[in-house]
Amino acid sequence: MQTLQGENVHNNLRRIVELCRSLGLPIASHDDTTAEQVRENVEHCMALAEFPTTLEAAREAKRNGLAVIMGAPNIVRGGSHSGNISATDLARENLLDILSSDYMPASLLHAVFLLPELAGFSLSRALETVTSAPAKAVGLEDRGVLAPGKRADTAQVRLTNGVPVVRAVWREGRRVL
Repeated sequence: MQTLQGENVHNNLRRIVELCRSLGLPIASHDDTTAEQVRENVEHCMALAEFPTTLEAAREAKRNGLAVIMGAPNIVRGGSHSGNISATDLARENLLDILSSDYMPASLLHAVFLLPELAGFSLSRALETVTSAPAKAVGLEDRGVLAPGKRADTAQVRLTNGVPVVRAVWREGRRVL
């Protein structure tokens, strides 16, 4: 299997990049470790750096204009479950743009409320990591902000014992929960 992977990785990557570019889809790298890996991914037209594993890779991604994505569970649990750079450390270095739900969707909202305390983000900036920043990064211009002509997806949240609890949800301006 490793031999097959080695024989096919470059051709498969080229084909995927061509397909995504032809469809206008942004491409994300994954688990970049070195500045060299990031630069190679920039050459392949990557627009997002998902889960850089080191400070070096995250810095290089930002230098090259890639949006840096980290998992919200990393914020909530206090670090990476695999020993990589923590999302909080990247936030403190102003290198965190987007939070993803990764393996725990409820962590998105929880991380938003932790970022101000852990990394000095304003609440609005923390909220942008799960709303406008990801929407913009993938070209979904109709959502991510509350403004005329946008979808008006929103949620009412209450902190209960320091944990955010969703009380109501609106989708396209209509209450659904």
